[in-house]
Amino acid sequence: METQATPAPLPSAAAGRPADRAPDIEAKLRCLESFLAANDAGARAQRIETHMSWVLVGKTQVLKLKKPVVYPPVDYSSVEARECNARRELRLNRRLAPDVYLGLLALQWQGGRLSAVAEAYLQPGRQTVDWVVVMRRLPQDRMLDELIRRRELGPEDIDALGATLAAFYRSAVRAAVDEGEYVARLRHGIALSARIFERAAFALPRVREACQATDEALTLHEGLLRARVAEGRLVEGHGDLRAEHVCLVEPPAVFDALEFDARLGEVDPFDELCFLGLECDMAGDASIGPLLCTRIAAALGDAPAPALLRLYTAKNALMRARLSVAHLMEPDPRHPEKWLPQASRYLKRALMALAGS
Repeated sequence: METQATPAPLPSAAAGRPADRAPDIEAKLRCLESFLAANDAGARAQRIETHMSWVLVGKTQVLKLKKPVVYPPVDYSSVEARECNARRELRLNRRLAPDVYLGLLALQWQGGRLSAVAEAYLQPGRQTVDWVVVMRRLPQDRMLDELIRRRELGPEDIDALGATLAAFYRSAVRAAVDEGEYVARLRHGIALSARIFERAAFALPRVREACQATDEALTLHEGLLRARVAEGRLVEGHGDLRAEHVCLVEPPAVFDALEFDARLGEVDPFDELCFLGLECDMAGDASIGPLLCTRIAAALGDAPAPALLRLYTAKNALMRARLSVAHLMEPDPRHPEKWLPQASRYLKRALMALAGS
């Protein structure tokens, strides 16, 4: 990555901040904005805040800085933990988006000055206070969810995405998961959803029915789940295969893989494909999931039972409903009006899947 160190004065230094005090998150963000302005055609960065990260979007580059948060089992409170996570994010995402994930920046601190430095140009004697993932900016108008919204998705797009995913799953590292552990993991997810939904503030129509029906389907089809493990079908997958994480450029780029918990990335490829199909359905096109499943089944020589695909879709819908209402558990949730209606739509999808609709 051809970048140069771009020193930025600590923004609050003039307000009396001691020169030896480590920079706060605002200082880091302003340093990264200076970096983009100097190295990305004078870009004025757009800040985007997520649960665990700050993302700075420039003209051609995107920078991702992890927050020093603790969300068990995740603990990013130390610089070392954030560095480890950044390196894992880089490694995992280069599998499906090798020319998107460019490298790492170190934020280095010395004498009251903060610098964003490409890893190859680390300055000895300076304290590294954080690590940043550097990505190439992808065209928003070629994101899968955007193409669905505009009804501009073509058959050639599905063909290209199917070929990319089939090649990925064919070469992916097989996951070393025990049959019983795999079933227990899925059952735990359903039970967790049920506990969250039991809160009075999250009263939703048919929520108990959806949880119970999904749990019963898992019990009924436990043999199918165990067979997937016994046949070596589970892989180190993407972990968060959503429509907004797919960009249909040439070749397709699938980015933002789940990096914070290795166990959550140990998946059946068809579990991920059902998840992507669910998200495409929610975005407005229910045909994409079945098309991809059919094409990738042929490419891999693997045809899971339809009952298993329905179970995967239902448990993913239940999980997404749970994550929707979880936003309302935050002290100051953003867009609070959004989450309960969204959860209700996911619960409806879960029941539809189990009914074979």
